[in-house]
Amino acid sequence: MPTYKTPDVYVEEISVFPPSVAEVETAIPAFIGYSEFARKNADCDLILKPTKIYSLKDYERYYGLPKDDAIAVSIADDGAGGFTVTSFSEPEVKYLLYFSVKMFFENGGGQCYIVSVGTYQSSATIDLTGDATSNPATMYGLQDGLDVVKLEDEPTLIVIPEAVHLTTADYTTLVQAVLLQCNTLRDRFGIFDIRDGNSDLDATALANNRGYFGNNYLKYAAAYYPFIKTTMNYWVNSTETNVDVTYGASPAADLATFNTEGGINTALYNFVKTVLKEHFVTLPPSGAVAGVYAATDSNRGVWKAPANVSLAGVIEPVIRLDNAKQDGMNVDAASGKSINAIRAFMGKGTLVWGARTLAGNDNEWRYVPVRRFFNMVEESVKKSTYWAVFEPNDANTWVKVRGMIENYLTQKWREGALAGATPKEAFFVKCGLGITMTSQDILEGRMNVEIGMAAVRPAEFIILKFSHKLQTS
Repeated sequence: MPTYKTPDVYVEEISVFPPSVAEVETAIPAFIGYSEFARKNADCDLILKPTKIYSLKDYERYYGLPKDDAIAVSIADDGAGGFTVTSFSEPEVKYLLYFSVKMFFENGGGQCYIVSVGTYQSSATIDLTGDATSNPATMYGLQDGLDVVKLEDEPTLIVIPEAVHLTTADYTTLVQAVLLQCNTLRDRFGIFDIRDGNSDLDATALANNRGYFGNNYLKYAAAYYPFIKTTMNYWVNSTETNVDVTYGASPAADLATFNTEGGINTALYNFVKTVLKEHFVTLPPSGAVAGVYAATDSNRGVWKAPANVSLAGVIEPVIRLDNAKQDGMNVDAASGKSINAIRAFMGKGTLVWGARTLAGNDNEWRYVPVRRFFNMVEESVKKSTYWAVFEPNDANTWVKVRGMIENYLTQKWREGALAGATPKEAFFVKCGLGITMTSQDILEGRMNVEIGMAAVRPAEFIILKFSHKLQTS
């Protein structure tokens, strides 16, 4: 209190409103992988430097374009004055970061972080950890990218599409490292691709893939199957030199050599260009699913399940699933690890048809929106409560903290995130001596706050019951 010595009229302002909770972002993924370059001001200055971008143009400015993998096409005359394809050698696309980021933005993604762990090599190699004897531009692996993401506070999702090209042992190490980081920081969630997602997996293969995730911290990630056939064509570089064309008995030549004025070469060139447009890149679904997470959070809220949503830029899943096949993926009594399906439905397109975490048998953390909603609330309340550190541990502070959290949760209840006819039924906030604290707690400087929330859960199974009704008149 100020000391008054001179007669006068003094004005004092009294703070009566509690502080407010500033809500954190919920769908900012960190994409980890390899890029054409990683340059902002100098070559390789963005290697292992998490950088926020807001569009695909930003990505192309700092990280370049896809790798121009070799494509081989054999053409023959069709006997009617035209051409026919005798063979088409599709490239094995291992560097997936560009395509996955593009799918993220096409499906509603906004801002994201990019962590480049190295630049393209002539022989595409995906590594878990780097080789210290290599060139600085290529010496790192996906695990190194994950380690630097741990130091960033803002990312809330972790996406590593190129992990599917790791060996079984390295893939196992990486996904379990993601789960460990999510559990340690408690502010992020992993989106995993099934490693063998381009194959039709039987029960044994599904069990093997579930085994890669281990048994720890499963509530912090979700897995999706199968891979998706996108609307993106294989990348052809600006000089068209990565497309080898064999025409009849002629030796193979770059596509660019047929781009001449007039004559058969122009017709052949245009035919090959048309053929290239009929072949599409197959991708793990994690990038597109991350976009669905972002769009759902923006349009409805993080408490809405990111499912029953069609995927943009997708022709179809590479493996067609039916209810019988999904039964064993969605509910697994042996391991309890649920795998979410990507399915094609007549007249609806390709939909995300699952919203379970890997902890599919856990009643508390079975669903993706429940886990992510708690992540958001925990992180938001945590950051907004820092003002109370070193404040007097008395009733005045307790009332302010409790009021701040109650106001925030009341707003969430009004938005539909919490179940209950009244706020009292939807949540509780406790803080006080004899309630959450003892005298010993206060002596030791602890202020305990207990928060309980009745989070809404998705209606995963809609059961309609029909019966005959006897005629009454």
